[in-house]
Amino acid sequence: MSTVDKRSWHKSSYSGNQGACVEVREGVVTGIRDTQNRAQGQIDLPSAEWIALMSTVRGQ
Repeated sequence: MSTVDKRSWHKSSYSGNQGACVEVREGVVTGIRDTQNRAQGQIDLPSAEWIALMSTVRGQ
């Protein structure tokens, strides 16, 4: 089991309250998945890529 598998999933603060939620599991590798379609898998990003993505989303 990798380090990322030992961490817990939590709702992204960017999801809002409209039922279209994204969950993340942060660590050395960050996992991203759709709350309503968990069985379809996840996207895993190295932490540096996750930080770059969040900087872009925030417009920084």
